[in-house]
Amino acid sequence: SYIMQSLSYSPLLIEMRGGRNLELILSLGKFVIAAFALLFLFYTNSFVIRRRNREFGLYNVLGMGKGDICAVVFWESLYITVIGLGAGIALGIALSKLGELGLLNAIKADIDYKFTVAPEAVFFTLEVFGAIFFILFVRSLLGVIFSKPMSLLKSENVGEKAPRANWVIAAIGVIILGTAYYLSVSIQSPMTALLLFFVAVIMVIVATYLIFISGSVALCRILQKNKKYYYKKNHFVSVSSMVYRMKRNGAGLASICILSTMVLVMISSTSSLYFGMNDVIASRFPMENEIAVSISKSENTSAESTDLIKKEYEKVFEKYGVKPEKTKDFCYSFITGLLTDTRIEPDKDNVAYSTTMYDSVRSLYFVKADDYNREMGTDISLDGNDVLIYPYRCTYDADSLTVDDLRLNITGTLDKFPEISDANVAVMPSFMILVNDFDVLAPLESIRSSSGEKLMTFKYYYGWNLDADDDTVTNVFDDMKSSILNLEHIEEDGGYSYLSGCLVYEKSDFLSTFGGLFFVGIMLSIVFIFAAVMIIYYKQVSEGYEDRAKFDIMQKVGMTKADIKKSINSQVLTVFFAPLLFAGVHLSFAFPLVWKLLQLFNLSNLSLVIAVTVIAFAAFSILYAIVYKITARAYYSIVSGVGD
Repeated sequence: SYIMQSLSYSPLLIEMRGGRNLELILSLGKFVIAAFALLFLFYTNSFVIRRRNREFGLYNVLGMGKGDICAVVFWESLYITVIGLGAGIALGIALSKLGELGLLNAIKADIDYKFTVAPEAVFFTLEVFGAIFFILFVRSLLGVIFSKPMSLLKSENVGEKAPRANWVIAAIGVIILGTAYYLSVSIQSPMTALLLFFVAVIMVIVATYLIFISGSVALCRILQKNKKYYYKKNHFVSVSSMVYRMKRNGAGLASICILSTMVLVMISSTSSLYFGMNDVIASRFPMENEIAVSISKSENTSAESTDLIKKEYEKVFEKYGVKPEKTKDFCYSFITGLLTDTRIEPDKDNVAYSTTMYDSVRSLYFVKADDYNREMGTDISLDGNDVLIYPYRCTYDADSLTVDDLRLNITGTLDKFPEISDANVAVMPSFMILVNDFDVLAPLESIRSSSGEKLMTFKYYYGWNLDADDDTVTNVFDDMKSSILNLEHIEEDGGYSYLSGCLVYEKSDFLSTFGGLFFVGIMLSIVFIFAAVMIIYYKQVSEGYEDRAKFDIMQKVGMTKADIKKSINSQVLTVFFAPLLFAGVHLSFAFPLVWKLLQLFNLSNLSLVIAVTVIAFAAFSILYAIVYKITARAYYSIVSGVGD
């Protein structure tokens, strides 16, 4: 928590390009850690309290009043708080520079070896974790005050009844999980995926808990009914022990499954963005520098008008004595609408941006045949309302398309189209349409929204690559934008508006954003992995103490150490790898949804995302198996008496 907080206050962020984006990402990460710490410490504290209740009950029976026990709880809580906060902040300060170097390396920024301590981060960590420890103290205090001595003495040995109607609960869980899976695989629009992602996440979490809590009980009952399996020394003790604590056991396994899934989704998605950053930049910047000038009327897209704009740009090149390596310039028009069958209804009321219509939204980009032929090296001619279409991120097979009242006859499809940055950034499915001339679109120019704004816009796109140092590139780019002010006499409304992009300027933003996400993804994954390991450890240790008496009895009637090991392996393998298996299934069904979300960042390299996801799952599985071996050994040490 301190490391994440100190990085968000780092003076380096203020000085670097894209630092504000990075500061926002890190701030989000620190609040995620704080919220998760509260939930996780509550969870682990329940294990500790369960072990301590018998001790408190014994104190009470031996003559200590509840006030004395509360004093013990107070001093223990104070010691833990002081030691935990002191050691945590000290380690945070010691490792903060390592974290900073890791972050700077991820965003490819200049390394600064100056060591600093952020007072704001210290105070934030003290406040957050001080509050968490205080809440845990109050919880422990209330447990002592409202409990009876005998119930405390027996609390550790109290078994849990299996939930009733577990088949019904399991069925509800399966239905919820199936619905979440269906949402993930059926959603086509990236924007819809963004809106429903958290809904699907909540559904998966709820379903996982229901299935593990009720399904694990059902599994134990099935194993008990199987006499050939149950009445064997390898399985008898383990199954009979599990069935009476499956409500709590199932919740623990579900928590491990959810944490594992979170780690896998987080590390695979942020790694994909980081390692696929060059593909994203190439998609966002078909040309290294670009300016798209908005033009109010179609007649101002004529060659005479656009040549005036182009001449202003050429003056800038002459001023700096440079010549572009490559240029692209063409006009296009743009309108958005809702597709129904073969009809596009222009979005007069902005319903395209409601939460339910994204799958029907289509962006239409029109380019003149003359511009297309010049840019693509073709010789295409069209007559009247005949058009050629290039569906982008979608399909369209009809032979006509009606936009408002304008019917366009589709005479064929194109296999390539000039890259338009607007379309790449927007992510929505688009129709790239080749027309003879913008005169064909005259009926659409008069369409206005309910607020009176024109729905169809025209733009003159000019892009260029320049082989020069970064300072020259940015100076040329800035002067290019300023040159548009010289064109006010062309437009009747007083001048042009424009959208622009410069790779030199914005590459640092991409690095800070994707590198920051990658770094935060690693940090949060470490937190969640430690949490999963701790839950596994507490689960194994607490169950070891609960099962020790049973195994002790079995040893007295002839069960050997080897038999105990076999029984432990049977128990652990029966339930321990279920969370990993479910996490793999969750990841598989979440992949289509995650892939749609990654497309919002203009990532289009599907093979990279698949490879990163597979590698992440394989690496996590190896780590999971190592944890299994260590915790299984701890469990065996307790139940076999070696730990005594």
